[in-house]
Amino acid sequence: MDSASLLTYVAAVLVLLVIPGPAILIITTRTVRGGTRAGLLTGAGVATGDLVHAGFAALGLSALLMTSASAFQVVKLAGAAYLLYLGVRAILEKPSDVGDASAPRGDSRLNYLQGLFSEVLNPKVALFFLAFLPQFVNPSGGGVTGQLALLGGIYVALSIAFIVALVTVAGPLVARLRRSRRFNLWQGKVVGVVFIALAARVALQQR
Repeated sequence: MDSASLLTYVAAVLVLLVIPGPAILIITTRTVRGGTRAGLLTGAGVATGDLVHAGFAALGLSALLMTSASAFQVVKLAGAAYLLYLGVRAILEKPSDVGDASAPRGDSRLNYLQGLFSEVLNPKVALFFLAFLPQFVNPSGGGVTGQLALLGGIYVALSIAFIVALVTVAGPLVARLRRSRRFNLWQGKVVGVVFIALAARVALQQR
């Protein structure tokens, strides 16, 4: 891949990253619920999910998912069900549980897994990588699989940088808001509604 194509790809990725999507909403809601650490861990899970999808695209597995209506439906409904579960759980969680400094360390793994599963179980992410990455592949420039892997790696690296910047900026603001009893009382309900809306969006999406 020549330098001009690479710079064009990087610019396109940066533009796409600043457009709010399900992943950004999930990271933001986890930051609201658990602070900067929770947001970063969720972002790490999302980035891992992107890496999985990039690997699938490079190996041609995403194409199999997109050509199989049943496989697409299974992944889509599993993702919607998971987001619905997160939404209901957030709504039912007691306000006193939010922001508790004594929360168990297991929450760290939970935040990571929520980001990972929500991204891996979104078939639209697979479709994105399948449609977007090949546009920057040069068939005469060497192994296509290697180029796709490189493009996917660059996307994930830029995504991580954006997530860190987003959470770092949002974290201090959220920390101040969490001192408000009213904020703690209602934030779980709002976060839950966001997750349920995302679940509906995933469930209704088409190939």
